[in-house]
Amino acid sequence: MLILVRHGRTSANAAGLLQGRIDHELDEVGAQQAEQIAMALANGDHRPEAIVTSPLTRAVQTAAATARQLGLMPSVDERWAELAYGDWDGVAISAVPPQAWLSWRADPAFAPPRGESLAELNVRITGACEELAAQASQRNIAVFTHVSPIKSAVRWALGTDEEISWRMHVAQAQITCIGFRNGAPTLQTFNDTSHLSSRT
Repeated sequence: MLILVRHGRTSANAAGLLQGRIDHELDEVGAQQAEQIAMALANGDHRPEAIVTSPLTRAVQTAAATARQLGLMPSVDERWAELAYGDWDGVAISAVPPQAWLSWRADPAFAPPRGESLAELNVRITGACEELAAQASQRNIAVFTHVSPIKSAVRWALGTDEEISWRMHVAQAQITCIGFRNGAPTLQTFNDTSHLSSRT
């Protein structure tokens, strides 16, 4: 099983800012979410046997809570970093011009100024998923990452050529599971937040 976990909340998340490569730590709520994720994974049906994390602090901190719970040592894979928003990194979502949103949604090759396109993201996430597929078909691997990589991995699992990331919502601290049948990825669960308490 490939278990895709979105990191806990940061101050940028709470403020409604685009957060790509800016490297915020978890806020108090995010730290609590990380512990809730750890408990859910440790006690769930698909207890992780290995942990992979994005290099960004918010993902590393979220992964660390599960690693402590399970006695595992996370490995870092740069490919699971968030989409690079370039000049828009740290900008309020509401401040991005409407025409830019239209262009972004219409064209997978569109990229923010000095940023990364969804097409480029898909290339690196497809490679990361394919590299883990053989292992994840035999054991449970938890990947701690971000919104856009999770959407891209779901796109990979579904085998769609169409850019579907704009049609998905990936919640804070959610868990998505991709299983394998005869070597082919299958989406098992998506955007599960049942492990989070109402306080978060």
